[in-house]
Amino acid sequence: MLNVLRDLATDKPRLGDARFDSAIFEGDAVFGSATFERAARFDASAFRGVAVFGSATFEGDARFGSTIFERGARFGLATFKGDAWFDAAAFKRDAVFGSATFKGDAVFGSTIFKRGARFGATTFESDAWFESATFTGNAGFGSATFKGDAGFEAAPFKGVAGFGSAIFERAARFDSAIFERVAVFGSATFEGDARFGSATFERAARFDWATFERDARFDVATFKGDAVFEAATFVEADRVGPLVCAGRVVLSGAKFGGPVTLSFATRRLECRRTRWSSTAEIRLRYAAVDFAHAVFEYPLTIAAEPDPFVRANSRQPVDDLFSTAPDPGVRVASLRGVDAAHLVLADLDLSGCLFAGTAHLDQLRLEGACTFDTAPTAVHWRHRPPVRFTQRRVLAEEHHWRASQPGAVRGWNVAVFGAGRAGPLQLAPVYRALRKAFEDGKHEPGAADFYYGEMEMRRHADDIPRSERGLLTAYWALSGYGLRASRALAWLGVAMCLTVVLLMAFGLAKDTPKQTATGTVPASGGKVTFEIDKDDPQNPTGNRFSGERFEKAMNVTLNSVVFRSSGQDLTTAGTYIEMTSRLTEPILLGLAVLAVRNRIKR
Repeated sequence: MLNVLRDLATDKPRLGDARFDSAIFEGDAVFGSATFERAARFDASAFRGVAVFGSATFEGDARFGSTIFERGARFGLATFKGDAWFDAAAFKRDAVFGSATFKGDAVFGSTIFKRGARFGATTFESDAWFESATFTGNAGFGSATFKGDAGFEAAPFKGVAGFGSAIFERAARFDSAIFERVAVFGSATFEGDARFGSATFERAARFDWATFERDARFDVATFKGDAVFEAATFVEADRVGPLVCAGRVVLSGAKFGGPVTLSFATRRLECRRTRWSSTAEIRLRYAAVDFAHAVFEYPLTIAAEPDPFVRANSRQPVDDLFSTAPDPGVRVASLRGVDAAHLVLADLDLSGCLFAGTAHLDQLRLEGACTFDTAPTAVHWRHRPPVRFTQRRVLAEEHHWRASQPGAVRGWNVAVFGAGRAGPLQLAPVYRALRKAFEDGKHEPGAADFYYGEMEMRRHADDIPRSERGLLTAYWALSGYGLRASRALAWLGVAMCLTVVLLMAFGLAKDTPKQTATGTVPASGGKVTFEIDKDDPQNPTGNRFSGERFEKAMNVTLNSVVFRSSGQDLTTAGTYIEMTSRLTEPILLGLAVLAVRNRIKR
């Protein structure tokens, strides 16, 4: 068809002004390797067969507005030196622009791609506009280069959206775009702003190994699958979100170069080995956070956001994906391998958090209402012998360890996969560090609970001598390590009752010994000298448990508690009973007072 226009020197067709407006090409239209020296106009034309423009060169503007391509359209390796207009065009089968070069603006606004759209390795040297374009099939922009602005606002991608390894040298705009299948931006480079405001990702969105050199705007974006930013780099992004993700937000291995605020409403946030090189704040709702081996050199805050995230131009909540969720609280799954010297946790659920292996845990700051797990409640009668655990804050790892012991009672939580097996030897220093963190925060009741946990782990550890374990066991049994006033008072009551009974039975004399005075009167008169003596107390006989003897025994016992002597006449056995009472009962009273102080002081 183009033989008469073929350049004899190059053996390639050359056309001047090419005007094919409203033309109908019944068969295949082959313009491969053709050169259009001026404007090429195909507006409102129809290609009933294959439209072949492979390796074609458009020296002027190329206009394909409202053109219909009923079969394949091939623009691979084509060069558009002027503007390329494909607005409102319809590609009913594959549209192939692989390795094409657009030196002017590329306009695909409202274009319909019903099958595959292949722009792999394409170069857009000026702006590329795909606003409201419809990609019914797969959209392949892998390794494409956008040297101007790239606009895909409100574009629906009904197939796979592939932008892997694409380079956006200026702004990339995907505001209000809809990705109905997987969106792939792996290894993409955003040298300008990356804007995904109000975009909707129906399935997984992959930004792994992507680089965001400037702002990464995902304001009010909705991810119904996973949002994967693994090993991504955020050079200057000052905020990411608020975004809503019904699956996981994966930031494992990602790097943040400047101060940043992350706002997510998501099921799970994974930040394993994530690195922050400046201050950061992470505000979350509904999430479970895995922070294992994360690295941060400056203060970092993880906080639960009490109020729903709202849209910028209204007060409408954006986390409607979680409208049926009962609790917007945030749970921390792991802090293992983290240096907590600069870490601040606010209003988080730490009941399932793994702390073993965290460095500088004593410098951790806990703000607001951070909650921990507790010991099983009530008395476990089916256990032999019956046991009752003291109510206190308990680490998840202690739950896992106790649940793994032979004969463990019900109520201790079994370790989940990957939780590891930390025993008393590893948990004692963890409790000690958290105790100091609570003390530095002036939270003495919390510090008392972690001191109790520290002593429990020391008592059960394998590296202490039997004598020390026996001493710790006695300390635990008598007063709960000086933290359980009720236990110390109970033992005090038992000791006092025993003292009363022993005094009534053996300690009080039968009768009060009478005093006698003896002396000698000299024959010649003069001064008389008397010796006053008292008979030794007699061991009791007869009825020893009378009301009168009880009153005397009680008086002796009460005086012994406060280190006083009653002055009561006692037998030899009673003297030793009183000495023992004056040694043990004040100690028990002191332990009770100490326990009360540890619970109420601030």
